[in-house]
Amino acid sequence: MPTKKETYHHGDLRNALLAAAESVLAETGPEAFSLRAVARRVGVSHSAPAHHFGDTAGLLDALATEGFRRFLAAMEAEQAVAGDDPKERLIGSGMGYVRFAESAPALLQLMFGPGRKPDEASPELQQAAGASFAHLVDACRALPGAESRPEAELWADVYARWSLVHGLANLLMSGRLKTAPEGTGLDREAFVHSIVRRIAT
Repeated sequence: MPTKKETYHHGDLRNALLAAAESVLAETGPEAFSLRAVARRVGVSHSAPAHHFGDTAGLLDALATEGFRRFLAAMEAEQAVAGDDPKERLIGSGMGYVRFAESAPALLQLMFGPGRKPDEASPELQQAAGASFAHLVDACRALPGAESRPEAELWADVYARWSLVHGLANLLMSGRLKTAPEGTGLDREAFVHSIVRRIAT
């Protein structure tokens, strides 16, 4: 009988290790994360993750890279549904940000955690993270009147919008916003959407 390791096709083991790594990360956090735990989850030798990623930092970098790619895809998907209006597309991107955060909180914390230094990241991670940030900048530049604003004001708007949505995402992930406040007449989804709409003002 072939071993579990031998049943993987080329490329499948790497993806299986990344999926297991995300699961382990969600359970342990980055502090207790280990290659051995990931290998056990997949059912392969403890050397298998090292063969693909080098060490723990390499695996976490690869996982964060995959996270940024999924993050960008989530924002683009919501943006596409929003239609052609630049304001609605920016709001759609913000909702994609929030939906990704709620679906993969441990991954978002890995991507933006204090232990990660963008200038020391792998080229693949830098590219993936840069693409998601460029998505926000492009959405802000597409707003009516943005081309006539001073560059300093544009960048202040970019970071203000990022701060609002990222802060909201963290409130949601920490359970600080489980329901819409009484008196709003809104359910939680509608209330979250009403907050995200502020990025277009």
